[in-house]
Amino acid sequence: MSRIGRLPVVIPNGVTVTVSPVNVVNVKGPKGELTQNMSTKMNIAMEDNTVVVTRPSDVKEHRALHGLTRSLINNMVIGVVEGYEKTLELVGVGYRAQLKDGKITLSLGYSHPVIIDAVPGIQFILPDANKIIVKGIDKQLVGAVAAEIRTWRKPEPYKGKGIRYSGEIVRRKEGKTGK
Repeated sequence: MSRIGRLPVVIPNGVTVTVSPVNVVNVKGPKGELTQNMSTKMNIAMEDNTVVVTRPSDVKEHRALHGLTRSLINNMVIGVVEGYEKTLELVGVGYRAQLKDGKITLSLGYSHPVIIDAVPGIQFILPDANKIIVKGIDKQLVGAVAAEIRTWRKPEPYKGKGIRYSGEIVRRKEGKTGK
C-alpha cells in the first residue's frame, strides 16, 4: 500500500470538494476554485470531512497513480486555503526588476529589457528591486512561472550571478589560475 496514497485528505472548514463520476475533482475555498481531471483508474470517495483515494489492484500503474492522485488533491486543498509562493532573488551588478501594470520588466545585462506578462491566477510582488515573489493558488502554475523567470539568467558557477530561488545554494567553481 502506498504510504502517501493511503492517507486521507482532511477538508478544512470553508472548503468544498466535489468529485464527479468521471473523477473530475473541483475544490472551492476562500482564495479561489481549482478543477482537475484525475485518472479514472483510481477510486476517489468522500467520507465525512475527508477524501479517500483507493486503487483497484496492485498493478504497477495503479501503484504509481495512487500517491500521485492523493498528492494532487491535497495540493489543491492547500492552495485554496493558504496559497503557494516562490521567491526569486536577482544576484548581479545591475540586475533588477520593476513592476508595471502586472508585468515584470527585468534588467539582466542584455541589450534589451526582458518583459514577463502576468499569467491569469498568478500575482507578482516586488518587495525590492532584487526580489520577486510569485504567488497563486495552483502549485504547478506557480512553480512553472517561477522556473520560466529563472530561465532568463540561471545562476552561473563562477561569480554566482543570475536569478536563483530563495535559499538555493549555488555551487561555486574556482576560476583560472595564472602562472
